Amino acid sequence: MTEPAQGFDPRAVIEGRPPGRTRLGLIAGIVIAVVCGIIALGIDALQSVSAGDSVAPFFIALPLALLPVPLLVAGVLFVDRLEPEPRANLAFAFLWGAGIAALFAALINTAGLEYITQPALGAGSGQYVSATLGAPVVEETLKGAVLAGLVWRRRQEIDGPTDGVIYAAMVGLGFAMIENVGYYVNALVTPVDGGARLLGYTFVLRGVLSPLAHPIFTSMTGLGAAYAASHRRALWALPLGWLGAMLLHGVWNALSIFGLAGLAVAYVIMFCVLAGIIVVLVLDRRRLVRLITGRLPAYEPTGLVTAEDIAMLSSLRARRLARNWARATGGLPAAAAMGDYQLAATELALLHDKAGRGMITPGRFRERQSDLLGLMNVARAEFLRRRPRPPLAPWAPASGFAHTQVFPAALPPAPGPLR
Repeated sequence: MTEPAQGFDPRAVIEGRPPGRTRLGLIAGIVIAVVCGIIALGIDALQSVSAGDSVAPFFIALPLALLPVPLLVAGVLFVDRLEPEPRANLAFAFLWGAGIAALFAALINTAGLEYITQPALGAGSGQYVSATLGAPVVEETLKGAVLAGLVWRRRQEIDGPTDGVIYAAMVGLGFAMIENVGYYVNALVTPVDGGARLLGYTFVLRGVLSPLAHPIFTSMTGLGAAYAASHRRALWALPLGWLGAMLLHGVWNALSIFGLAGLAVAYVIMFCVLAGIIVVLVLDRRRLVRLITGRLPAYEPTGLVTAEDIAMLSSLRARRLARNWARATGGLPAAAAMGDYQLAATELALLHDKAGRGMITPGRFRERQSDLLGLMNVARAEFLRRRPRPPLAPWAPASGFAHTQVFPAALPPAPGPLR
């Protein structure tokens, strides 16, 4: 069996980065985002105190804003299973929305409202114009900045529309969480008859009926970023997606002036957009399955991939059964190795897609191909180490796994487009 080299880092291979390297930029970004989020929450706490000489409204608003977040994040991660993004990157995207984007949006929107729109148009009209024209530009620009940064600095992390939507959703969820704290505080401190009812209305509207509003808005930017990252000379798609996000956000806010009728129209629009995003996600998953079934058979001569493996890799249920099988036969190390094998094989299929699109040089293709096959070899050796004989893999009862052969054999060349 092949033993991993000392210091071998499967996650680094899968993510395409040097092993063991500390990503200081990512760490610094997370720290800055957390600090900005704390400042934004501090502003909400000060608003609570200044309105009623008590911090109680803030401590009521905060858990209400946090309440739906775990379920929503779990939903995003559920979608991101076939080719999951690095968790550190997703955490940074969420914190960017909750920290940097939320803080600066609040400061810029407040300044624009107090010094531009309200002095020029009056309180009511100024607030409406600011919400309809100003806030969408400011908020979608700040949220979309992290997607632009990914296209610029970490383009290899975005392999298709699903990745763009996943990152956008995480940014939007973080932003909405902090924004909701302010809305709930405002509902509690606003001197109207039945403040509890006002808070309940606000919570139902924002926390129950429209928790996906910001993720849906920013998903337009995410789709543009995904197209720009996966196609040559397609940077125009990023600003086009950004414009779509601003337009959708602006229409949502603009319809508020029409009361319940406007709200109903806004929800119809958002439902249609969400349905469109779901269709895109389904089609993208099918695309990835086609890549797996179309590209990986060429690697069967290496002994690292069998027909049964390809069938397993093409189904989320079969992947889960494979990890359970590995855990039952070899414990947690074998299960982790099976997960590494699945991710490396998926990345290998995507590597061929990038080569077919001309997004990677032949030299880089060979280097990445070798790294991924090396990881598959090490991982396969690990999860077969304690395999009972005869083996019966649950997804392929007729034959199970093939034995690992000598590596490497003749490898497929960099491909053209998949037909």
